[in-house]
Amino acid sequence: MEQSIPTPGKNVRKTYVKQLWIDVRKDWDLYLALIPGIAFLLLFKYTPMYGIIIAFKDFNIFDGMAASPWVGMKHFDKLFSSDSFLQVFQNTLFISVYKIIFLFPLPIIIAILLNELKNITFKRSVQTVVYLPHFLSWVIVSGLFIDLLSTNGGIVNKIIVALGGEPIRFFLDSSIFRSVLISTAGWKETGWNTIIYLAALASIDPGLYEAAKIDGANKWKQIVHITLPGLIPIILLMFILRLGYVLEAGTEQILVMYNPSVYNVADVIGTYVYRIGLGEQDYSFSTAVGVFESVVAFILILTGNGLARKFFGRGLW
Repeated sequence: MEQSIPTPGKNVRKTYVKQLWIDVRKDWDLYLALIPGIAFLLLFKYTPMYGIIIAFKDFNIFDGMAASPWVGMKHFDKLFSSDSFLQVFQNTLFISVYKIIFLFPLPIIIAILLNELKNITFKRSVQTVVYLPHFLSWVIVSGLFIDLLSTNGGIVNKIIVALGGEPIRFFLDSSIFRSVLISTAGWKETGWNTIIYLAALASIDPGLYEAAKIDGANKWKQIVHITLPGLIPIILLMFILRLGYVLEAGTEQILVMYNPSVYNVADVIGTYVYRIGLGEQDYSFSTAVGVFESVVAFILILTGNGLARKFFGRGLW
């Protein structure tokens, strides 16, 4: 009689399952604590994915998802042939790229500068002032800057007029509005991101700085040869994660700050989906736009991680 020879794959699976069961019995309380988090992910992250099928149907709210007729790639064809979507896609890329170029380095610079401060009280005071705006909603921030930049009594335009200039319509001028978006986003979020880099700086061995001082390295050389290399892992992590939000471009911010006068430069994919999906009740088309955004974000994260592993030898996975 021939004896069956166990395959390596089966042995590996059995070993894995056995080890997993041992770990679960050993740390059952920790695995039990995972259940609420896993349930949250399944309920609010994975279950709604069923709604993706709306992008491939002519969805009717009264018929429901199951009874609505299939139309295949109809809405994606409409998406890629739409002139308005091409403009929205271009706006999204421009705003996201501007935010990456001008805002991504700012928390790194501020963290390095704060790390060099010797007065602990002053350092903590600056930290608090810088990251407090993060806790304000975009509705409040929008109202604050509308008051500051208004042509009718705004303090910024008052100063411009007092210096002999003409009032600037910051929220109505297409050539200026993107700058307003970038500036307000930087004011609100830079301080919060700074905390992440300050935590990374705290993990750098102080002995490296002492050795550098003995070797005659000044502050600039210490930053270049010790601080920045020590920050590279977290910089890569934050950059790869940021790539996943390239097509998001700050939807909430833009939604509360823009107006029809600047649609041509500020209407992004998120606001476009909101206007088409809720405003015109074209749920299938807006879902197709959302699916396109998610697929592109996924590809960008994979690409960014691959490039990081190739050139820096490390990535998210």
